[in-house]
Amino acid sequence: MKTVLMADPVRYPRMTTGELRETFLLDALFEPGDLHLNYVDLDRAVVGMAAPLESELALPTDPALRASYFTERRELGALNIGGSGAIRVEGKTYNLENLDVLYIGRGNAEVSFASNDAAKPAIFYLLSYPAHASYPVTLVRKEEANPIELGSMETCNKRTILKYIHLQGARSCQLVMGVTHLAPGSNWNTMPPHTHMRRSEIYMYFNLGPDSGPDARVVHLMGPPHETRHLVLADKNVVISPGWSIHAGVGTRAYSFCWGMGGENQDYADMDPAPVESLR
Repeated sequence: MKTVLMADPVRYPRMTTGELRETFLLDALFEPGDLHLNYVDLDRAVVGMAAPLESELALPTDPALRASYFTERRELGALNIGGSGAIRVEGKTYNLENLDVLYIGRGNAEVSFASNDAAKPAIFYLLSYPAHASYPVTLVRKEEANPIELGSMETCNKRTILKYIHLQGARSCQLVMGVTHLAPGSNWNTMPPHTHMRRSEIYMYFNLGPDSGPDARVVHLMGPPHETRHLVLADKNVVISPGWSIHAGVGTRAYSFCWGMGGENQDYADMDPAPVESLR
């Protein structure tokens, strides 16, 4: 499990493009037939992807966690962005279709991932934070995620927000997780942007795959509102956003992204606006 160390806002303005990508971008999580995890020292998040084919993939316990099993002191959210699949938790099987989410609470020692059809495999995006309380395993179908329509075609940001793990949905200790889909003809997300020091945020961009063409990209904006930078992201790339950074982006076409948060506050609306006119 690779360990990723964050930069602070003092070091950030002097970083090169390569240094920004090395620090804030995770671009090697997806590998068919394997499971990869990265440990991020920011709020002690673990980010990963499990892409099972013919064989089931067990959730490993890396020595760096100093735990006898992965969720001994952690909770986990798993979003399926591929074909039909299954997650087995303590011997019970949960079948997940595309865009379904499973919340796995603290204290579940046996977790594994499988595809129901290796020709159309499941791809599970994994996001985990430490947990001081236990909540039950909860499956949330995409139809149950309470869609919210925001934006407009005139501002190129018409989008649908699905909230899965949150105060009014699947309950968790600190993990908040959802998905945003951009409508065809729209390409801006989270604009005007915001920050929130009470929690960090992690974006995973997807639906920029082969059908979108090899040149499909998202330009992700980051940094304090008065000193922004950008990262160019491809399909299934993940970007880490500290509390002091905005997190917004524009794509070469419509796309989707999973947003996940961890910290001291689970209130979805808790944010500090950064008006467009304040951006530099």
